[in-house]
Amino acid sequence: MSGPAPTPALELKDLRKSFGKTEIIRGVNLAVRPGERVGIIGPNGAGKSTLFNLISGRFAPTSGQVLLNGQRIDGKRPFEINRAGLSRSFQITNIFPKLSVFENLRCGVLWSLGYRYTFLKFLADLTDANERAEQLLHMIQLDRKRDVLAMNLTYAEQRALEIGITIAGGANVILLDEPTAGMSKSETSRFIALIKEVTEGKTLLTVEHDMGVVFGLADRIAVVVYGEVLAFDTPDAVRANERVQEAYLGSHVAEAQEAGH
Repeated sequence: MSGPAPTPALELKDLRKSFGKTEIIRGVNLAVRPGERVGIIGPNGAGKSTLFNLISGRFAPTSGQVLLNGQRIDGKRPFEINRAGLSRSFQITNIFPKLSVFENLRCGVLWSLGYRYTFLKFLADLTDANERAEQLLHMIQLDRKRDVLAMNLTYAEQRALEIGITIAGGANVILLDEPTAGMSKSETSRFIALIKEVTEGKTLLTVEHDMGVVFGLADRIAVVVYGEVLAFDTPDAVRANERVQEAYLGSHVAEAQEAGH
């Protein structure tokens, strides 16, 4: 006999969000297993970004619950949710442009290592923080850009740096908002491999418009249409779902199949 199912890493229970009289998220239920990679897709205006904002604490839900490893986090502030083990990147690159790549990463690891706001310590003397930043630098493949100001990186390198900052705090649940937006095909291919490597063993949710990325990266895909989850299943099952094809995918299915995913 198999044992009880593990507690979901992230769970949404009848989650709803209204702005005035307009209901944007309409009773979303979703349970993401530990270590699972989930892609969230849907047409423009479907509520994907609102959903991410509810999970990460930027918006408070009108009703319903968000649970992280079985503990409710709805209503908490974003920094409290981050410290509880969930980290998020944004559509717009969010880095410190006038700090070096290494300094950006070191800033990201300080709190998780127990360092608080203090003027009594020199950052260069924090051996554990420096070592962890060096590890991240290697992980995101920016060793050669260690001392380059973040503002002078290419767009793809800045996105890689943001991924590094996102995982720097040691969060086990990672939210990536359109991580490959604006990248060329070759950059996208390399970036998918990077995402897979740096999120190994972690739970990943990603909003993405590129169907090739979604079908190549996700273990399961949640299709959001008009604020509701129309389907939540494996890539093959979503591909074959007639309701999904009618509501959203259409020619994207053929596009993903053609790409070999």
